[in-house]
Amino acid sequence: MSLENRHLLGLEGVSKNDIQLILDTAETFREVLERPIKKVPTLQGKTIVNLFFESSTRTRISFELAERRLSADVVNFSADMSSLKKGETLKDTARNIEAMKIDMVVMRHGAPGAALFLSKVINSVIINAGDGSHEHPTQALLDLYSIREKYNHIEGLNVCIVGDISHSRVALSNIHGLKTMGANIAVCGPATLIPRELDRLGVKIFNRIDEAIEWANVLNVLRIQLERQDKSFFPSLGEYRKYFAVTKDKIQKINKNITIMHPGPINRDVELSADLADGEHSIILQQVLNGVAVRMAVLYLLGTRS
Repeated sequence: MSLENRHLLGLEGVSKNDIQLILDTAETFREVLERPIKKVPTLQGKTIVNLFFESSTRTRISFELAERRLSADVVNFSADMSSLKKGETLKDTARNIEAMKIDMVVMRHGAPGAALFLSKVINSVIINAGDGSHEHPTQALLDLYSIREKYNHIEGLNVCIVGDISHSRVALSNIHGLKTMGANIAVCGPATLIPRELDRLGVKIFNRIDEAIEWANVLNVLRIQLERQDKSFFPSLGEYRKYFAVTKDKIQKINKNITIMHPGPINRDVELSADLADGEHSIILQQVLNGVAVRMAVLYLLGTRS
């Protein structure tokens, strides 16, 4: 079996069968990560370039680990040290790198649609590691995998994404993926941080965190992305914490079993209380481990696609 598309640019339009295939394949690689020797020769001879134009810790390390676990040759590209500083275009940079006979590019870029643009100017396989506030497909896939691992299914679950929805690539990819897999989806946050068009995607909107907690099986809590905001969308972080932070007290008040997720990095005691992030409801570290397995699955399925 193989994926329908030769690139992974986003989860919008990706079929249920393809998502299912990625999650099932990730399960196999998850077992590999538990072995004493956590390496397979699957992509031996393939060269993968990590093309990151924005700073990243988790995603970049996760991809690099996944690539090395699959025995690929890995090249890390830093925009700060490149000819882009001298005025070279993304197109010329990518074409020059491809001329060195590479096979795949994992790219993070601040511009929405950058991965799609790259797929049209070079022949290598492109994996989107985040393009602006558009999509982050592998994060959503690891979130889906983590939910399925916890509940043994996704369909019918109530999943609420909490926080800065407008500036989040994680939110949009999760909405597309969860919708395809049959979950019920809601968002919660200040009205100024929730896009108006979400209701057209069949997404429920909560303006009070207590209502969201009462409704949800899973809360996927997002960071307030101050670096992407060109103006203030709420009075202060203290105000946000008071009305929208997910805390242990609020969970205990509702008195229900709920799963807490977060794509990281966490602003502790801003959007999520520290005791809850480290507590029994949290599967945040499990998400990190699952991210390597999911990215191994994506790299394998695209890197061996005929």
